[in-house]
Amino acid sequence: MDYLINNAGFGGQGDFARERTMEQDMSMIAVNIETPTRLCKLFLKDFIARGSGKVLNVSSTAAAMPGPLQAVYYATKAYVTSWSNALWRELKGTDVTVTALMPGAMRTGFANAGGLQNTKLFSNAVSPDKVAEDGYKGMLKGKLNVISGLPGWQKPFMSLAPMMPKKTMLDFVYNQQLVKA
Repeated sequence: MDYLINNAGFGGQGDFARERTMEQDMSMIAVNIETPTRLCKLFLKDFIARGSGKVLNVSSTAAAMPGPLQAVYYATKAYVTSWSNALWRELKGTDVTVTALMPGAMRTGFANAGGLQNTKLFSNAVSPDKVAEDGYKGMLKGKLNVISGLPGWQKPFMSLAPMMPKKTMLDFVYNQQLVKA
């Protein structure tokens, strides 16, 4: 059995129009969208020809909502989840699966690299160990999406997110990403 785990990606904090540069956002799109897309293009035909293979695309719970102050990051993760789900269906019957891992905030270098270490969002970041294990096990089972690594209050929020008024959601996410003074 062959596996492809697409875990390259990075984020970055800041107002899209006033703080983020074109280069920062285009680089993020290249890494978070273009790279996993290219890798899947390179491997999926061989997986299908062999009649086996598993892909784990690392997305984020950010995929489920818009992300003010991380607008491009959230949008790239929405792409990864939507695209992964579409591939899962296209591959039905081939014994090849694509799983989207959607972790919450984790204690990795991501927060520091993206300027997010002093935000409410990362104040309850979890260890990545259980998230990685959940993602791997979900990939082996051919699950569509694996949501993991959410601290207590975030679990019900993820369930309610699709039903929340959009403007309320935007204000909430914005406030979670403000850097604490």
